Amino acid sequence: MDVKIYSTPTCGFCHQAKKFLDDRGVHFTDIDVSRDRQAAEEMVRLTGQMGVPVIVIDGEVIVGFNRPRIEQLIATNGNGKHISFGLSIADADKIVHNGGNTPVTGAYIGKVAPSLHGAKAGLKPGDVVTGLNNVTVKNAGDLEKALGTLTKGHRVAITFVRDGKTRQSEVLV
Repeated sequence: MDVKIYSTPTCGFCHQAKKFLDDRGVHFTDIDVSRDRQAAEEMVRLTGQMGVPVIVIDGEVIVGFNRPRIEQLIATNGNGKHISFGLSIADADKIVHNGGNTPVTGAYIGKVAPSLHGAKAGLKPGDVVTGLNNVTVKNAGDLEKALGTLTKGHRVAITFVRDGKTRQSEVLV
């Protein structure tokens, strides 16, 4: 998902929008139009106005901090097909050290955005996802790929490890 925010340092709604996206684990490019004249001109070309924030999610332009529309777009990754779980993940073998025992595989969860599907499934920072809908998850890329195939209205089974114990959860997306 490609997200850009055209903002200024003194804009309160800009700060709120950035915090909103941060809290949901959405990566974005912050463009300060008060310091970048070319970016300000680009923003005006997109919107026909000078007001900030302007948020662009996968090509869709949102003028102002329209929380419901932003939530809708990030929940579908902007294209109406994919579901956002709101997880910040990494390869577990690069994060988790288990004293030299068997290698740790899976997707390590560093952050879980509140109110999105990851939180609804009960996932927490420190969990390691090892399976999604009976597909083995060996690393963060596997999890991203598996999440990218999900569509709204389906039940998702998640296998994960927490405190050395394998657990399972389900969530309706």
